[in-house]
Amino acid sequence: MTNSASRQASGASPRAIALVGPQGSGKSALFDALLAAAGSPPQRRPGDARARAMGTAVRIGHCSFMGDPWALLDCPGSVEFAQEAAAALAVADLALVVCEPSPARAAALAPVFHAIERVGLPAMVFVNKVDTLGDQRMRDTLAALQAHSRRPLVLRQVPIRNNGEVAGYVDLVSERAYRWRRGEPSELIRMPEDVAAREAEARAALAEALADHDDALLEKVVEDTVPTPEDLYRPLHADIAAGALDPVLLGAAEKQHGVLRLWKALRHDVPGPDAAAARLGLAPEGEAVAQVFRTIHAGHGGKLSCVRIWRGTLKDGASVNGARIGGITCWPGGEPAKANEAAQGEIVALGRLDALGTGATLSPSASVAALPFPDAASPVFALAIATEDRKDDVRLTAALARLTEEDPSLSVVHDAEAGQILLAGQGDIHLGQAVARLAEAHGLRVTTARPRIACKETIRHAARHHARHRRQTGGHGQFADVTLEVAPRSRGEGFAFEDRIVGGAVPRKFIPAVGEAAEEATHKGPLGNPVVDITVTLHDGAFHSVDSSDMAFATATRMAMQEALAKADPVVLEPVDHVTILVPQDGTAAAQRLLSSRRGQILGYAEKEDWPGWDEVQALVPEAELHDLIIELRSLTMGLGTYTRRFDHLAEARAR
Repeated sequence: MTNSASRQASGASPRAIALVGPQGSGKSALFDALLAAAGSPPQRRPGDARARAMGTAVRIGHCSFMGDPWALLDCPGSVEFAQEAAAALAVADLALVVCEPSPARAAALAPVFHAIERVGLPAMVFVNKVDTLGDQRMRDTLAALQAHSRRPLVLRQVPIRNNGEVAGYVDLVSERAYRWRRGEPSELIRMPEDVAAREAEARAALAEALADHDDALLEKVVEDTVPTPEDLYRPLHADIAAGALDPVLLGAAEKQHGVLRLWKALRHDVPGPDAAAARLGLAPEGEAVAQVFRTIHAGHGGKLSCVRIWRGTLKDGASVNGARIGGITCWPGGEPAKANEAAQGEIVALGRLDALGTGATLSPSASVAALPFPDAASPVFALAIATEDRKDDVRLTAALARLTEEDPSLSVVHDAEAGQILLAGQGDIHLGQAVARLAEAHGLRVTTARPRIACKETIRHAARHHARHRRQTGGHGQFADVTLEVAPRSRGEGFAFEDRIVGGAVPRKFIPAVGEAAEEATHKGPLGNPVVDITVTLHDGAFHSVDSSDMAFATATRMAMQEALAKADPVVLEPVDHVTILVPQDGTAAAQRLLSSRRGQILGYAEKEDWPGWDEVQALVPEAELHDLIIELRSLTMGLGTYTRRFDHLAEARAR
């Protein structure tokens, strides 16, 4: 059943869930398990198969559970494809955070929790793979997760163990115990005696957390009255919708354990798209509004703009933002199908909106204020790319434009000084996938190389040189005589030209040509780099009333500059960046050692604001040392570390 048909049957608008979490947590297994439990076949997103196979793109699944329509967004777990997850969160009604039970892996959830909290999105946590919990206590897992979340995390279930293995759970609200049965619904059982004390303790903790925002429940807690299930259901539903706390459920997706109970919790507690629209600042009444969260170039199918409909209904052929919709695509059963319209809550693809990019807010009048959308992540890794066949250069430009439109976390820089095209992104895997996409989707073979560093040079001492240009031909000859001095300036002061001519040794009309030629001579110094931070002074010269000209004085100036710069003790300057590394606190020392090994000057470190358990390390690092910094940093921090950079200054190059 399509979302449209399901909506008509139930009267409810489709709700959207974004499954997020670190790589290896089992999001895709849970995605498939949720679809299977809802009676839907495995589904996929439109786009290239390679991205899906590598887990680098969002998968979209449509289904109906107990008559309600749903869209599930399975987000990549790799930090290199976090932009995909951020875009999905922007159009979701709730984030389902999937994690492993190991406390050692809890730090990997910090970026996920932070992204959710930043946009104020309601969330639930599903602790997957609890069949691997062993004798480890669930409360230890919860404590480890809580260390990286600013919202209270409250257990909704406690595990039941059998011979050391988790075999079921007790629901803390209803106080019912269930035993899991693979391939069948869970079996309602009597609560085991050895679980009762832990259940009472966890239920009391849940009640206390909910009482923080509910006076009626607070009164019962204070009076030590046992709350009824309804006493807990009501504030739990309200707190989830408000983003005041995140409930924690558990299961094992690959065995279908806990999946039906998760579905029921989602059905009960996920707010509808009208609530999400209100959170985004949209009034309930007005013209149709949608937002593009994904752009796909589907070969002969043209450009597809994946959108979430926040308000109203969009019809095929309607005009949005001055463009006409050229087809509406949905994916019932995982295969594309055409639709005539899409209503509030639905996730569909609109065709032929060529001028509208990812993040765009769409409406018939184009007068709706832009809805919030995540900024593109700053690049941390770059490669110089070139076509194997120069005839493909024009095609490469067009293909790169499409790539960056599909993935805003990719960027392209044309470095004229180095004569290179730089493709920048979130890591070597990210760029490897982009290069593969160029070959598979666009038929372009490219070579990659390490980017050249844009070094400069300057001089350490002043030097003076006299140069005379004389050439006699059949007609007028050429004559110019100059004496120039070059001297260093403070770093960052740039180029300056001074005229010290007295007595008309060089006529005023020729002096501008000397200044322009002197500056032109700095484009390539004796060491092969542009020369910066120098003063050129014209001290003396001579001219001929007939043979002197701007051209002659320019030539003499270039001769003098070449010799003077070579005598002035030239030195190479390399760019130095200010680097801010973000790492879990147990990786701070390793990050500092890494920076020091790369000629970095540590400026200090401090706890990252609003990131519990994480530090920021500040340092000055030569740009030449930053090319593969992210690769080593991630290897030292379980894939969690990242950094930002900005140019700070030029400094004399020194060996490692």
